[in-house]
Amino acid sequence: MHAHSFSASYALMICAAGLAVSLSGCRSLPPSKPASDWTPQEARGAQVYQAKCARCHYPTTTHGLNGAGLQALTKLKAMPSGAPPTDERLTNVILHGRGMMPATQVADEQLDDLLAYLHTL
Repeated sequence: MHAHSFSASYALMICAAGLAVSLSGCRSLPPSKPASDWTPQEARGAQVYQAKCARCHYPTTTHGLNGAGLQALTKLKAMPSGAPPTDERLTNVILHGRGMMPATQVADEQLDDLLAYLHTL
């Protein structure tokens, strides 16, 4: 009986996630800041992103790769976890990981640059 309730809960969670993803596709998200308008810090953050994040996350779409797409991440009311995308929460996820995402080691300056870049998405 426990396995049935777990699988039913899991199925419900998957359906809810699918619904959330499909509904997010219905609304228009703000466009990313053009690279030509990036500050030097944002450009450095883009380099950190390419080195540490791009293999799992698309930057300019909400469609997932191995992890969630990050378009407009800092402009949304909530991340997939339901938590607001504050710099503190993003820092925690980047440095400590969450779910399938592993912890990412970056220097403090790289982290600041990466957060600046994430705000351009």
